Amino acid sequence: MRFIPLLVCCFALPLMAEDNLGTLVFSDDFERTETQKLKDEPGNGWNTSSSWSAKGHKEVDLIDGTLHVYIHPEAIHAVDVGHAFVFIDGTATMRFKLHEEKDTLMLNFADLSLKEVHAGHLCAATFGAKKVTLQDMKTGGMALKYYDARKAGTLSKEDQELIKTKVQTFPNDMSLNTWHSLNVTILGDTMTASVDGKTVGSFTSPGIAHESKQVLRLLVSNKVTIDDVKYYKRK
Repeated sequence: MRFIPLLVCCFALPLMAEDNLGTLVFSDDFERTETQKLKDEPGNGWNTSSSWSAKGHKEVDLIDGTLHVYIHPEAIHAVDVGHAFVFIDGTATMRFKLHEEKDTLMLNFADLSLKEVHAGHLCAATFGAKKVTLQDMKTGGMALKYYDARKAGTLSKEDQELIKTKVQTFPNDMSLNTWHSLNVTILGDTMTASVDGKTVGSFTSPGIAHESKQVLRLLVSNKVTIDDVKYYKRK
């Protein structure tokens, strides 16, 4: 009987705050195998865009306990690998590996029920070999009034200048074919990005504070390998 409290404590540890990030609500180490190799099969609640964006071609592989994401030559959109993650404030962490200079990994937070923005885009952090970009999409370029005007070629110069204020880029060199870690934290209207334990930059904008973040989408422009994804929730 003396061992019971110790066992309870051990099982509770994964749910406790880690470095004050919040409460761990999701974790995936991708230690599983696919049942077939013709279609995307990431498992564990993940969804991908390949059925509509790449004519159904496979763009996601589980390889040696990692998620390898790569865009198909016939794709019309970046590869979108998404998972539900309902929160207001919280942190997403993961390890990732870029393979070429043109590789990028975007963490895109969305509310698909929000009809005032294209595809529910709220805010995003994009990691590349030379820079990290933080952006407010809800009140920036993905707001339908700007998105539709840009597609129609009627976006005013004033609105173009306004949209520029909704994006901030920070220089950050990352080596290729090397594992790096990232954190993206949202607290109120501020989003902060860290790489390998060091803060790269923070950006404050009203769209970031949207109170119904429902999905985290990982968007890959070329190819990226991902592992150890975790979501922490503060509220």
